[in-house]
Amino acid sequence: MERQGLLQQYKKEEENLINILHALQNNNPQNYLEKDDLKAVATHLNITYSHIYGVATYYTMFSLKPRGKYIIRLCNSPVCNMEKSPDIIDKIKNMLSIDIGEISKDKRFSIELSECLGQCDIAPSMMINEDVYGNLHKADLKSIFEQYK
Repeated sequence: MERQGLLQQYKKEEENLINILHALQNNNPQNYLEKDDLKAVATHLNITYSHIYGVATYYTMFSLKPRGKYIIRLCNSPVCNMEKSPDIIDKIKNMLSIDIGEISKDKRFSIELSECLGQCDIAPSMMINEDVYGNLHKADLKSIFEQYK
């Protein structure tokens, strides 16, 4: 959907800001917010560009640079760290031949760290887009990633 059409689905109220940013980012094939997106939101909501930029850069769920089709969010909380999440992170980086913040050559995957995914009961955990995976072991990763190829 075109940017203006998407914006028109939301009332011109600041309380819609987060939902609008999500919708714009989800509408972008590279899963990020472009500078023109932020400007359009500022105009639509009659809020300063700097305010919109501040919100978009504050929340880790938003990105101002292109990302892969599948965004892997790896939990980096103390609980997940105690449950060996650094081993999981290293294995995923090696499997995909990318580092945190990078996009795989086929543009399918990006890796991001999250301070907490709220999944402490199934640590270590990760999300791939909206799918949550927990109680991870390195041996599980190949079959998980096969689902996204």
